[in-house]
Amino acid sequence: MSDLLSKLEAIHFRFIEVGKMITDQDIISDMDRFIKLSKEYRELEELESYYKRYSNVLSNLTSGKALLEQETDPEMREMAKEEIDALEQERPVLEEEIKMMLIPKDPEDDKNAILELRAGTGGDEACIFVEDIFRMYTMYFKEMGWQAEVINSSEGTTKGFKEITIQITGAGIYGAMKFESGVHRVQRVPETESQGRVHTSAITVAVLPEAEEVDFKLDMNDVRKDTFRASGAGGQHINKTESAIRLTHIPTGVVVECQDGRSQHKNLEQAISVLRSRLYQAELDRIHNERAAQRKTLVSTGDRSAKIRTYNYPQGRITDHRINKTMYNLASFMNGDIQEIIDSLRMAENAEKLKGQE
Repeated sequence: MSDLLSKLEAIHFRFIEVGKMITDQDIISDMDRFIKLSKEYRELEELESYYKRYSNVLSNLTSGKALLEQETDPEMREMAKEEIDALEQERPVLEEEIKMMLIPKDPEDDKNAILELRAGTGGDEACIFVEDIFRMYTMYFKEMGWQAEVINSSEGTTKGFKEITIQITGAGIYGAMKFESGVHRVQRVPETESQGRVHTSAITVAVLPEAEEVDFKLDMNDVRKDTFRASGAGGQHINKTESAIRLTHIPTGVVVECQDGRSQHKNLEQAISVLRSRLYQAELDRIHNERAAQRKTLVSTGDRSAKIRTYNYPQGRITDHRINKTMYNLASFMNGDIQEIIDSLRMAENAEKLKGQE
C-alpha cells in the first residue's frame, strides 16, 4: 500500500468515527464538543471524496494490468492499455492534489479577525500612512465581500491615525490576512517636505484571529474595567457620555480601549472581543515559537517587529521581503489590489509545509 493511500485510509476511518460521534446524544448535549466535531467532519468530508477517487484509480490500475497479462484478444488488450494509460496520467495529478490537501491547515484560518494598525517611526508621515493602509485594506475587504467596522481609533496630530483597530467578519479572513502582520515601511516625499527629499517611515500591522469563548476562556475577575469620555471625531453625542471603555487584564497588563461605538454596552462587547483575541494570540505565539525552535518558518514568523514589506513611491514598487517578490503596480495595490501578494505568500507557506512533511 502506498504511503499516500495509508494516510487517506486513516482519514477515512476517522471520518466514519466522527460521523458516528456527532449523532451521539451525549456529544450533542455538549455544545463546545459538538461544534468542534462538526467542524472536523466538514473538513474531513473533502478528503473522504479524494480517498474514494484515489482508491478507485489504484484498484482500476491493478485490475487493468491483471487483465492485460491474462487477455489474448487483441481488441480487449488495446482497450486495457488505453485505460491503463489514462489512469497512469490521472494518478500523479491526483497525488499532487492530495498532497496539497494533506498539508496541515491552520485551525485559525476560517476565523474572523481583529486588525490593528499603529504608526511607528516617521511622526506625522507614519500617521498618514496608517490612513493609507487602512484605506487599502478597506477597499480589499469590500472586494472580498467582508464586513469591516472601526472599533477604536486615535487621530494623528495633523492628519491620519496614530492607531486604528478594525473588526472584520466574513469567510476565511484570518487565513488571508495573517500574512500582513509585521512592519510595513514606506519611502516617499512627505506632504510636509519642502525640499522634495524622500523619507522612510514605518507602521506596524497586527492581525489577530478573533477568539470566541470556546477558544479562550476569559476570566472577567482578572479584568479591570474603566469608563471615560471618547475623544476625537464623532459629533456631540460621543463626547457627552462616558461611553468609551478601557479594559486592563491584570495578570498580563494587556490594555484594550474601545470608543468608536455609540453605546457603552457596544464598546464593552467589542473591547472584550479584542482583549480575548489578544490573549489568545499571545498563547498562539507561544506555541508557534516553540515550533519555530524546531523548524524555521519563512512566511508567518509571528514576529511583529519583522520588516515584511516596503512601499516605494518614487519607483512605484512594492517589495515583500519574506519571499523577495517585487511588483510595480503601487497605485492599484494601494487601491486594494493585494490578492496577488496574498496568494504568493500562501503558496510559499504551503510549499514550505510540504517540504517539512517530506
